[in-house]
Amino acid sequence: QLQVVESGGGLVQPGGSLTLSCVASGSLFSIYNMGWYRQAPGMERELVAHITSGGNTKYADAVKGRFTISRDNAKNTVFLQMNSLKPEDTAVYYCIPGSYTSPARVPQAHWGQGTQVTVSS
Repeated sequence: QLQVVESGGGLVQPGGSLTLSCVASGSLFSIYNMGWYRQAPGMERELVAHITSGGNTKYADAVKGRFTISRDNAKNTVFLQMNSLKPEDTAVYYCIPGSYTSPARVPQAHWGQGTQVTVSS
């Protein structure tokens, strides 16, 4: 299983942009599907964006057209470009290797520290 470290979160005003990065260890990064999840205070975890090893992407309805997931296999990194941010995007964002039918299926040990995104004026 890959080990990952998320970064790039911060405080941003509504309408602003942030790019999250997730750097993975290990030589098999390129064969992993990767997902960005988030958890807002008092809310369930949810899948935000997913990218397959082949580069196919999918997004939660709430972020379609605003967020873009991408990957750089040479750098073992997956990105989440977030534009037109809204207060409801405030959450801790997590990078998870693999594909799961729901966030509840992700083994607890795979949830790292995440990176905090706060959208507020």
